[in-house]
Amino acid sequence: MSLAAVIEGTREAVRADAANAAARFSVGHTLVPGTATTVDVRVRDHTFAVDEPATLGGADTAANPVEYALAALGSCQVITYQFWAAKLGVPLDSVRVTVDGDLDLHGFFGFTEGTRPGFNDVRVHVELTGPASPETYADLKRQVDEHCPVLDLFANPTPVTTTLA
Repeated sequence: MSLAAVIEGTREAVRADAANAAARFSVGHTLVPGTATTVDVRVRDHTFAVDEPATLGGADTAANPVEYALAALGSCQVITYQFWAAKLGVPLDSVRVTVDGDLDLHGFFGFTEGTRPGFNDVRVHVELTGPASPETYADLKRQVDEHCPVLDLFANPTPVTTTLA
């Protein structure tokens, strides 16, 4: 199914009932027995591992959580570029995104109170190729920046509730 068909089908479903715009995602996580940091993750019918590099106490069997966060941002950017290019009719031959983030371990380890445990700077570098004008791609970037769900998570506070069972 083409992105244009997905866009139009979703528009019609939401027009028929606004409740169709609500989406819920769920991810399960389990510490792998006998390990200090390896986590099995289940998303729908997909599984993957999360670990830490040896320098942070892990076995380095997979990317770590902050690397997956950067990967989520970069992947969402690529998908959102494809989606909005299709929606706007912007010709796009390729999209390449690199995401870098800086983290101060003082916060994670609690070495310094008041130091944020999360990223203190994230940089997204986007390369687009295609026959459209630079102005057209600049407008596409504005649309992507306004509508990318994971970029929104990085850029704005999101209410989070944690419970202990």
